[in-house]
Amino acid sequence: MDQSSMIFWKMIFGVIGFGFFSYGKKQKAPIPFLVGCSLFIFPYFVSNLSVLLATGVLLIIIPYFIRFPRY
Repeated sequence: MDQSSMIFWKMIFGVIGFGFFSYGKKQKAPIPFLVGCSLFIFPYFVSNLSVLLATGVLLIIIPYFIRFPRY
């Protein structure tokens, strides 16, 4: 496992998570807010690159398929 690629992807998912988090907080949309929080947290617990990529991509596409009304 290449450690530099793990760090790179963790940073990418963190930045995307920050985008979802701030959008969800500003728009009061729960799904992007929760996805953003998840994208912040899950890389700390994953040590396999393929699992990291699969989980990250899955979390990123969740808001496009699940839409709830805003608060």
